[in-house]
Amino acid sequence: MARIVDPVAAALLRAGVTPNAVTVAGTVGVLVGALGFATRGHFVIALVIITLSCLTDMIDGAMARQRGITNKFGAFLDSSMDRVADGAIFGSIAYWYATQHEPRLVAAALLCLLTGQVVSYVKARAEGLGMTANVGLIERAERLVGIGIGGVLWGFGVPYGLEIVMWVLGALSIVTIGQRMAEVYRQAYAR
Repeated sequence: MARIVDPVAAALLRAGVTPNAVTVAGTVGVLVGALGFATRGHFVIALVIITLSCLTDMIDGAMARQRGITNKFGAFLDSSMDRVADGAIFGSIAYWYATQHEPRLVAAALLCLLTGQVVSYVKARAEGLGMTANVGLIERAERLVGIGIGGVLWGFGVPYGLEIVMWVLGALSIVTIGQRMAEVYRQAYAR
């Protein structure tokens, strides 16, 4: 991916675009895909827009490295925008299924939304306390790939494909939360 991302990052830097602007633009793209299309059940179009928008996560990092400037605000902004994007994706799916009177699917999407946020929070909180929580079965990238696969299955009319993916993502996220909490527990009591 570096062969694709690095030249794009260099071109954006030459054009005067900042890594933070790319971070925000990527989140806006995700919001357009999620709120503009997923809320209306157009999951395949939403998937394409969201996937392209999520590529900015690699581009903004490459831009910062090429500039030789990394700062705490950039890292903070990136993490915050990731939470907004993730919430919009799963919240939009939950909204769509609520309009279709599919409470089981709403529950699956809300489980993914909640557990995805907590997976990230546990790691951030551990780091804020001077520990690490770099363990677990599933992180943001796996959740995004998983929901993408679910969207493709839905687009091809595979019955229960998206639902199964969401329940699996939710379950794996719960396991990851437990793994991270156990890791922090070990570190806290090893001191």
